[in-house]
Amino acid sequence: MRILRSLSPSLLIAGAAIVNAASSSWGFSEAIVSVHGKGVGGGFKDKSAPITISESLRGFRSASATGLDIFNLLTCCLLFRLSDHAPLSKPIVLGSDDLKIVLTAVEGKTPKRPHQALLLVKDVETGLETSFPFTVKDNGKGKVNLAQKDLPPQFLATTKPLQVTLLLGSFGPSAAFSNHVFNLDLALDPSVPISTVENPLRYGKLKEIHHIFRSDPKSPPVIITLIFLAAATACLPALFISWLSLGANIDHLSNALKSSPISHILFFGSILALEGIFFLYYTTWNLLQTLPAVAAVGLISFLSGSRALTETAITRTSKRNGPQVEG
Repeated sequence: MRILRSLSPSLLIAGAAIVNAASSSWGFSEAIVSVHGKGVGGGFKDKSAPITISESLRGFRSASATGLDIFNLLTCCLLFRLSDHAPLSKPIVLGSDDLKIVLTAVEGKTPKRPHQALLLVKDVETGLETSFPFTVKDNGKGKVNLAQKDLPPQFLATTKPLQVTLLLGSFGPSAAFSNHVFNLDLALDPSVPISTVENPLRYGKLKEIHHIFRSDPKSPPVIITLIFLAAATACLPALFISWLSLGANIDHLSNALKSSPISHILFFGSILALEGIFFLYYTTWNLLQTLPAVAAVGLISFLSGSRALTETAITRTSKRNGPQVEG
């Protein structure tokens, strides 16, 4: 019992710490938006937002103000104090000036540097958005600058104010902060033309492609065919003369058919078949029909021709040497 009593306060403290850690979230304790001219480093800080220069000068005439306060006021156009639960009622107008946001990030109630601190600017019409990171110190104080030149060119063509969201978050159980803080209205220079931006290439379903195959190649003109036919026919006398000069003899055909009839018939038949295939290819067949037929007939011609020529060579050699007489 004493052990349980001693552990009870520790368990209660640990449970309270866990609940407190789980219930903490990221946010900011102070965030000031200033719209000032180029090259100006500061502005007059006021809790009311927005205020104009003329209104503040009237107040300065009736109250004591230092020269530094008046200088800061003159160099700053407008000041706004952001809320962590509701956006500003009116949009902030951004022309050729610079917009600067200074804030103090907190985790729960402790100023701390978050892992991510971003200002998200979104076009509600197109859904396009871009982000600008804050420069944050270890004590949670951060700032970011924004001008029209920093925005994508697509934002310059929008007709509605841009939505600005503040994002703060880090590792751990603390919930991230992501709230709409104000709207941004761009005041463009009418003398400067707005650049047109082409839509980016996006991957997706394309239109159906209908393939149009070109027609099969036609036979050459008849006149060209007749010219080559005449040239081939004129070569026949030269072929016959060559056969006679080399000792070709029709009488040898009967001896060749007797010695190896099958190989000679297949050889001469395959030659005629090749000529027929080439004729069909020239007239009606295509290449896919011609190649298998040529391969089959060519194999038969190679095997039968080798056998037939071997038998012919043996027959001629035996006739030249004559019959051998045994002594």
